[in-house]
Amino acid sequence: MTAVDTDGRVRTSREGAVLTVTLDRPEQLNAQTPAIWTALAAVGASLDDDVRVVVVRGEGRSFSAGLDRSLFSADPSTPGGLGQLGSMPAEQTQERIRGYQAGFRWLRSPGIVSVAAVQGHAIGAGAQLALACDLRVMTEDASLRLPEATLGLVPDLTGTSTLAELVGYARALELCVTGRPVPAAEALSWGLANAVVPAAELDTAVAALVAAITAPPVGAVRETAALVRSAVRNDPQAQDAAERAAQTRRLAALAQGG
Repeated sequence: MTAVDTDGRVRTSREGAVLTVTLDRPEQLNAQTPAIWTALAAVGASLDDDVRVVVVRGEGRSFSAGLDRSLFSADPSTPGGLGQLGSMPAEQTQERIRGYQAGFRWLRSPGIVSVAAVQGHAIGAGAQLALACDLRVMTEDASLRLPEATLGLVPDLTGTSTLAELVGYARALELCVTGRPVPAAEALSWGLANAVVPAAELDTAVAALVAAITAPPVGAVRETAALVRSAVRNDPQAQDAAERAAQTRRLAALAQGG
């Protein structure tokens, strides 16, 4: 993995096959900016084949409180602000948002399993970052919230597709339209969280999950993750074919000692 200049907003560390990505604005509750999304996208673009797990964290007492307040400015001269985006030609606005989405979508790239370690608030862009990951471990005091509609906006950082995959149409619609918070216990019961632990146990729980993910052979984990991801979109016949193809590759690899 090549070095990435994140300008102090996003911190990365690597231990073997595990890459940890940390939002590093604790004094602003890790509120997000276009610079953070650019940094996240750069991390994704720099991944090498040896990375198996990506852990996403937030420094301090909150995972991420959403958009930085400066972005809510109606002044079109505020860089990255809503006023600036709203004053652009539609195609330019969409292209700008496409670039922001790239900071989130890579977390389900082939070859990796991503885990969000969520404490405190995960609001708006913060909730969408947690949802962009494959798995989520939450502390007992954590909550997820998508308040965009209550602000006259929509979730646009890949959140709607991943949320609907996890909880289904009706629950996803309710959460997105009302903007109500989902406490950790409810998130666990709905399948939004894979585990809920006391705050003091978050690091240990994440480490145990990472160890379990990296224990099986890398090829088997990558093929299985790809199958599970495709299962939510494929019809049964297409998914059956994907399973046959994946198993054929695994059998061939095992026969060759891989």
